[in-house]
Amino acid sequence: MEAAAKQQTTDRVRAIAATLEEEIVLGWLLPRERLVEEELAARLEVKRHVIREALSELERLGLVERVPNRGAVVKSLAPDDVRQIYAVREALETLAAAEIPLPVDAGLLAALEAVQARHSAAVASGDARAAFRANMVFHETLFAACGNPHLAELIAAMAHKVHGVRSMTAASPEHLARARDEHVAMIAALAGGDRAGLVDLCRRHLTPSRDVYIAAAESRLKSGRG
Repeated sequence: MEAAAKQQTTDRVRAIAATLEEEIVLGWLLPRERLVEEELAARLEVKRHVIREALSELERLGLVERVPNRGAVVKSLAPDDVRQIYAVREALETLAAAEIPLPVDAGLLAALEAVQARHSAAVASGDARAAFRANMVFHETLFAACGNPHLAELIAAMAHKVHGVRSMTAASPEHLARARDEHVAMIAALAGGDRAGLVDLCRRHLTPSRDVYIAAAESRLKSGRG
């Protein structure tokens, strides 16, 4: 019974962490916004210790930070940090794309098409949360195909670090449609054995969120609001 209760708590913490992660990505919780345990516990209908553990998990992932006299807040990245992290992401993700065996495995192609069908449906219906989830699965499936689990793990870790950067674009119909179209193009490049095209798509896929965030952050700094 004790083990079952512990597992139930662990599952609950993971679910709450995932919910808060989505809210950060979708801009419902903004960079530098305070994360008050009592308020979150009441809204999400869980005990404070579950919120506390979920925030610790998000801190480990780089989405939350502890600020003296303020407590937990959504982490805000400086423009230079964003540039540096995205430079690492580009290197890792294009490396993974270059390592995917060609001709592509039919099972991988089918898996990507199935995930993309869910992503496209979410984009069409304006369901940003479902689009985010499907987007994560799409990229996890794509990069896992490189055959190097350590590389795939690093890609996922670096993506988590900049989830807050996506808060300005993840719910934008324009950016969702662009992501959908680029996913479809990636599948087509794989199916056609176009490695150079796939690598280029993976590189360009990273730029919209990065550029929008940096422009907004630099604008805040110039106006003295940073």
